[in-house]
Amino acid sequence: MAAVDKYNVESAEILANSALHLPITQAAPIYEQLLTIFPTAAKYWRQYVEAQMGVNNDDATKQIFSRCLLNCLHVPLWRCYIRFIRKVNDRKGVEGQEETRKAFDFMLSYVGADIASGPIWMEYIAFLKSMPAVNTQEETQRMTAVRKAYQKAIVTPTHHIEQLWRDYENFENSVSRQLAKGLLSEYQPKYNSARAVYRELKKYVDEIDWNMLAVPPTDSCKDQMQWVAWKRLLAFEKGNPQRIDSASNKRIIFSYEQCLMYLYHYPDIWYDYATWQAKSGSMDAAVKVFQRALKALPESEMLKYAYAELEESRGALQSAKKLYESLLGDAAETTALAHIQFIRFLRRNEGVEAARKYFLDARKSPSCTYHVYVAYALMAFCLDKDPKVAHNVFEAGLKQFMHEPVYILEYADFLSCLNDDRNIRALFERALSSLPQEESIEIWKRFTQFEKTYGDLASMLKVEQRRKEALSGTIEEGASALETSLLDLISRYSFKDLWPCSSKDLDHLSRQEWLSKNIGKKVDKSALSNGSAMTDKSTSAPSGVPTASLKVLRPDTSQMVIYDPRQHHGTTVPSNTTTAILAAPNLSNPMATVVGAASNPLSNPIVSMVDGVSSKAFDEVLKATPPALSAFLAGLPSIEGPAPNVDIVLSICLQNDYPTVQTKKATSLPSQRTAGPAPSTSDLSGSSKSHPIPSNSSFRPRDRQLGKRKDQDRQEEEESTTVQSQPLQRDAFRIRQMQKARGGSASQTGSVSYGSALSGDLSGSTC
Repeated sequence: MAAVDKYNVESAEILANSALHLPITQAAPIYEQLLTIFPTAAKYWRQYVEAQMGVNNDDATKQIFSRCLLNCLHVPLWRCYIRFIRKVNDRKGVEGQEETRKAFDFMLSYVGADIASGPIWMEYIAFLKSMPAVNTQEETQRMTAVRKAYQKAIVTPTHHIEQLWRDYENFENSVSRQLAKGLLSEYQPKYNSARAVYRELKKYVDEIDWNMLAVPPTDSCKDQMQWVAWKRLLAFEKGNPQRIDSASNKRIIFSYEQCLMYLYHYPDIWYDYATWQAKSGSMDAAVKVFQRALKALPESEMLKYAYAELEESRGALQSAKKLYESLLGDAAETTALAHIQFIRFLRRNEGVEAARKYFLDARKSPSCTYHVYVAYALMAFCLDKDPKVAHNVFEAGLKQFMHEPVYILEYADFLSCLNDDRNIRALFERALSSLPQEESIEIWKRFTQFEKTYGDLASMLKVEQRRKEALSGTIEEGASALETSLLDLISRYSFKDLWPCSSKDLDHLSRQEWLSKNIGKKVDKSALSNGSAMTDKSTSAPSGVPTASLKVLRPDTSQMVIYDPRQHHGTTVPSNTTTAILAAPNLSNPMATVVGAASNPLSNPIVSMVDGVSSKAFDEVLKATPPALSAFLAGLPSIEGPAPNVDIVLSICLQNDYPTVQTKKATSLPSQRTAGPAPSTSDLSGSSKSHPIPSNSSFRPRDRQLGKRKDQDRQEEEESTTVQSQPLQRDAFRIRQMQKARGGSASQTGSVSYGSALSGDLSGSTC
């Protein structure tokens, strides 16, 4: 594989599949190449070792197992290992069985906590049961070994935990029912706890891709999701869900080791693992983790600093010093940060003279930048309390880094701490005389801020004028920089986040300044209206003016359209439709245009944003507006914001007489009743039921008179119901006020009755 694509997963899979069909002599170089790139790929190790086992190459098989087993805690690979051990030891008789038992114990100590280790426990127990027992003592030892294996297996959260519990019950009952009762009652709670933990653990395990290859971190969604899945699993194990103190750390270590098989190139996982070991009190284990991490990621400066910090914290100064020296490495490849951190390390542990000596050597290095001078000067000033040495270091660096504006500013900050305003002015003057015009902008800005703090009014105004003259030729300032603006005054009389004007005024002044700078240019009208040109990088502000108010992103209102639900997506607008005008600076009521265009069913939903409005187009819109709507729009006051207050609109509606449409009165009720029997009030509500009259019943005169009386009562009731059911005229404004007044009680009781004589509506309940 090419070096630039060595972590290509697809290419690796193709090579691994091709090796399956090749003789071992030809496949071995392919496997070695793959495993050099993916040293924790358990499936490739297993494929490689099975190829060696297929040709009975025992020596090569043992060598491969010695290279991969401890770094690949993968159950299928370990089962392959135990299969090889059993095959080799089966010919050795009793001695071979003892070797196999030790191999089982060795395997279970590493992968016995795996959620997929159930078959391993079953195989181990079956192996123990098959061991021969010559006498009673050996039989007792065998039963004891089987019992211990069962008792370890049933407290381990695995996929086969329920099957193992049933087997354990059968085993104990087969040995002694009386003894089984006590043992089973003792281990029943532990088994229940392990089974509950298994159900929770399975949720985390199912999110992990166990066939994933260890590749460097990428931005792919799959890799990020796998990182999250492993983080969740580690957090779950750290919570010690089984509340077992002795086995908790082993399970966490096992989870970290499995995680590193797949996130081998993630420095944060290595760091978390090492720091967890250190916090657990295992400093030696933490050191070993860092050593493995640097072997996996030899170019990681972060891990080297973390390892050196651990060694320094536990007093291993020589080991820490070697790590810092390894960061220095070749003089051509050494970074300025490595110099700075080594100086700090020497200052902490070997004293001021050792740090000073190394600084004198480091300043001769080609990789020494102004950062080294600043760091050492601040160290001498803050830690050694020696401002004279710090001043000398800054002066020495000024000879070499006068062209660096950042170094000038750091030096100025140091002098500000000394309250040395004379040397600060001298420093600014020296820097401005040597720096090119384009690189002196920040220096001028800091100079004006300095005069605001240390100078008087005359010096402040003088520096501002000099700044304008010096920067008038730059692209940022332009020729308009020579003019005096109100923004300069705002800059002089502001302090931190306090301003002598409102944000609205500041935005207005910034826009005016932009217009003045571009007055000679041909500017698009849309840029002036929506302020999009304010986001240009060439926009600048005087020192102290916040740039947030200058770079305001405004919507392009020329693209606004009126929503029309009748127009489907993708349909074309007829050419003869009327174009509505959204914004008209010469109109007293801009809403009338939008509402009028929306109310016309033939109008074009597209709204154009222009500076001048055609009177003909506006007349067309007014012609299409209904009279009632025109009267309503004429009575609207001028408003601010995207929408008016609904209560104000309703009050205007109540105070004006708009043209109304007279509704026709309903026809007389008797004509309606002739069509059929009129329902009663209970029939309207749906509560009454029909009662059929039996055919064999006879009607008496008294019954007939009673029926007539009932019909008259029903008729009167229906007439009264009809009169009451006619809706009264609604006072919308009063209804809204009543609803608002009842809003407080509605939030407490959860129910508000909106029916009243004002609305004529039936009583309703809202939750």
